[in-house]
Amino acid sequence: MSGQPYAVRVSALAAKVLDVLPEHAADTVWDILAAAAADPWGFGQFDTDDDEGEDVRYAAVGQLSLTYWINRRLRSLTVLNIVWLG
Repeated sequence: MSGQPYAVRVSALAAKVLDVLPEHAADTVWDILAAAAADPWGFGQFDTDDDEGEDVRYAAVGQLSLTYWINRRLRSLTVLNIVWLG
């Protein structure tokens, strides 16, 4: 993908989770988001059975997973949920 990375926004629910994560987990969240901002469709679709939901993506690394929505018009990602199993 070329051009500027997408802007990243965090929902209120995801921000609460991010605030209490251990530092190494929070760093991993930002690493995942940097990759997602550079290539928003690089991670798998959240629900592959939903033909219209291609802009909701799921990124998982180890014990950490993120669900984000791609806003094509505004060129931004919004993190909907963060799950840390640690």
